[in-house]
Amino acid sequence: MSCLFVGKCRESSLREAAALYEGKLAHLARCEVVVVRDAPAALPVDERIRREGRDLLTKLPAGAPAVVLDEHGENWSSRELAGRLKGFADAARQPWFVIGGAWGLSDEVRDRARSCGALFSLGRVTLPHELCRVVLLEQLYRAASINKGLPYHHD
Repeated sequence: MSCLFVGKCRESSLREAAALYEGKLAHLARCEVVVVRDAPAALPVDERIRREGRDLLTKLPAGAPAVVLDEHGENWSSRELAGRLKGFADAARQPWFVIGGAWGLSDEVRDRARSCGALFSLGRVTLPHELCRVVLLEQLYRAASINKGLPYHHD
């Protein structure tokens, strides 16, 4: 699997937490983290979203399933996420989990997920995109531990 994020994590505590779960996940599954640059802050918001979306789409391999984190996506339990990961592995497909920048995602990125992947929500609350990374990486680690039969997840 791969994770595709907009911008570097600026908050040191969140950067450390993301690195913690990225490291734990590396023991269970191969996960590449790719970061595209934030669009310049001086641009209008709609132009920032468009540029960041273009850069995200450039990094997504053709035909690879894009699982885009979006507030309007489907809510999956940890076990459902584990099942999705297993389904991707069984089909020899590498999912790309995508998190946009501070202003969200372009419609083109969402359309890519609808046509080749899924829209996935971590819940109805709004999370800062840097915190969202931590939660996603923890959930990917949890899902991988479920699939390996490890005791990390408690029902």
